[in-house]
Formats: sequence, structure tokens, C-alpha cells
Amino acid sequence: MNAPLAFITGASSGIGQALAARYVALGWRVVLVARRTEAMVDWARAQGWPAERWAVYAADVRDEASVQTAAADCLAQHGLPDVVIANAGISVGVDLALAEDLPVLRDLLDTNVVGVAATFQPFITPMKVRGHGTLVGVASVASVRGLPGHAGYCAAKGAVVQLCETLRGELRAHGVRVVTLAPGYIDTPLTRDNDYPMPFLMSPEAFARQAVGAIEAGARWRVIPWQMGVVAAVLKWLPRGLFDRLVGAQQHRKKRRRPAAADASGPPRD
Repeated sequence: MNAPLAFITGASSGIGQALAARYVALGWRVVLVARRTEAMVDWARAQGWPAERWAVYAADVRDEASVQTAAADCLAQHGLPDVVIANAGISVGVDLALAEDLPVLRDLLDTNVVGVAATFQPFITPMKVRGHGTLVGVASVASVRGLPGHAGYCAAKGAVVQLCETLRGELRAHGVRVVTLAPGYIDTPLTRDNDYPMPFLMSPEAFARQAVGAIEAGARWRVIPWQMGVVAAVLKWLPRGLFDRLVGAQQHRKKRRRPAAADASGPPRD
């Protein structure tokens, strides 16, 4: 119980798993949160971790009550986390010309934006009372500008950036840090169906090493890998007219799917 504790959503695959593994390697305890508890348990056991170093809770970040239950159980059984990482998210294409894609857009926003807020909410007041702690929002380089075919994802990740920035201003006086991570292309289930080039593609393990370093340093904003930070900076400051001409020539689109109500499996979701 004396080891520091990290609470990580989207921990059944990809970035979430890699972050958990990195923290355990550094001597931390981890609470793994996602919908697929069996996958998390099987994976954690396969790592050979001592039972006291990890715990698993089922929650869907779109369901605030399930996240609050997981958070309450964590607080009661393991204590207040030192780091809370809102990592759960989905990536799927949206065509705003199609009425049937509006539920897809809602699912993106519920998961990627409201899910971040729902993950942070139970821990904000306890961290303020304690006087320290770190909240980490996983955004994306796609938050910088709107990209063709990615209206929902870019909008959602842009909202995550602003949400974290707002909280950073609100919580700074209370000793609570807020870190925004902006991954580039990471080799996870969310990117493996992309049918376009992914420059500077990075393994989840390499991402986790850099991400944990940024979190420990209290970085306000960190693009990983750094090369994508350069790309993001260039994109951010491009004049709108030039940006519009450049992206208008791109034909790549994120794969679409049917609305969630008609698709039991849903998109890749950590």
C-alpha cells in the first residue's frame, strides 16, 4: 500500500496496457479499468505481477455510473491514486453529410470527451483536499487541426485539450497537476485499420516510456514522438487558406462504420 498508485482507463489493450506495464516496472501499483475485464486479467496474470500490484475493474467510460463505481472501489480498497490517466477512446470516421453518422459522432464525443471528464471527476476533490496528484488526458496530434474524414475524432480530441487546459487553471492552486498527452501514430488496434501512411509510427512501449517521463515531469502538453510535435506545430500555424488547400487535396479517410445502435461490436475501443 505504500507504493504509488496509477488509475488507468482503456487498459485492455494498446497504450493503456503499455502505460500499466511501465508503471509496474517502476514499482507502482496499477488499477486497470476497461470494459473487457477478462482480457485485462489474463494479460496482467501473463505478466507475472504480484497480486498486490494490480487490480481490475469493469467500466465503460460512456456510463458515468460505472466509472464512479470503479473509482469508489479503487478509493476504498487501494487508496487515492497519485496519477489518473483518462486513456479510453475510440477512433472512427464520420461523414457529416450522412444522417446515419450523427449517432457515430455522438458515440465519439461521449467516449472521448465525456469519458475523460467522468474519469477525472471522482478524484478531483480528494486530490484537492490532499494537495497533490496528477490528472492525465490522452488527446492526439489530430486535436491541432480538422482533417478530412476525421470530423468527430478531431473535434473530440480538441475538446480533450481544452478540457485539460481548463482544469489545469482551476487546480493549479490546489497542487494538482493536469498533463495533456498528444500521441502521434502509435501501433495499436485504433490505428491498424488505417489505409494511409503513418509517419513516425511508434510502439506502445516506446510511447509509454516517454509518456511516463512527461507525466513525472509535470509537462503541461507533450506530443509523442517529438517528430510529430514538429508536424503539429507546423500545422497549427499554417495560414487557413494554405491549410485548406493542402488538406483539400488529401483523399485519405478514416474507415467508417454503421451507427453504434446497429453495430454490436463497435469500433476499436481501449
